[in-house]
Amino acid sequence: MINNSSLQKWDRLKQKQLDTQFVNSLIQGMNCSQFEAKAILNAVYETYQPFFDNSGAMKPGQILFEVVSIENGAQKKLSDCKMVSVVLTLDAGEEDLQVKEHQGVQGLRRHRLQRIVNEAFQQGGLLTVEDIANRLLNCGERTVCRDIKAFKDQDIVLPLRSVIRDMGKSVTHRSKIVKEWLSGKEYTEIARAIS
Repeated sequence: MINNSSLQKWDRLKQKQLDTQFVNSLIQGMNCSQFEAKAILNAVYETYQPFFDNSGAMKPGQILFEVVSIENGAQKKLSDCKMVSVVLTLDAGEEDLQVKEHQGVQGLRRHRLQRIVNEAFQQGGLLTVEDIANRLLNCGERTVCRDIKAFKDQDIVLPLRSVIRDMGKSVTHRSKIVKEWLSGKEYTEIARAIS
């Protein structure tokens, strides 16, 4: 049985699709109706389809993925957010095989999680738990949250949207700063340790 208890989640995931971003841009920028925007999108596909193939720029195991730009604030609605395309390495071939051999399935998932989150961040994008669980690693959100907690237990902070933008329940850089300050460190020492 499929659990559709969070219909808003599926709408949020849909908002992150490239086609939806294009349609929203047409609706907002050109004051088109939904029908007109989708018709324009179809015309673009028919005309420019041969140019969309950029497989030469990516290596095997990589995907082009739409994520929320790091420039967006936490208060901005997802439909109004600037999106960026990032190249993520889902399968690094031999490297991933070695990780799976030594650390198992859980270790491989965590290795991939850390890699894709950092790749997105380095390219100006921020992934969310929803993106990772439902669109990239195809696992449950609780599983991803457990993996993130395992990284936190090792003092590794993953650059997720919730962490960078201080959203949700994530432990942010602020809590680390306060913890360091309470332990008696000076501001300059804390700044060096955090950055």
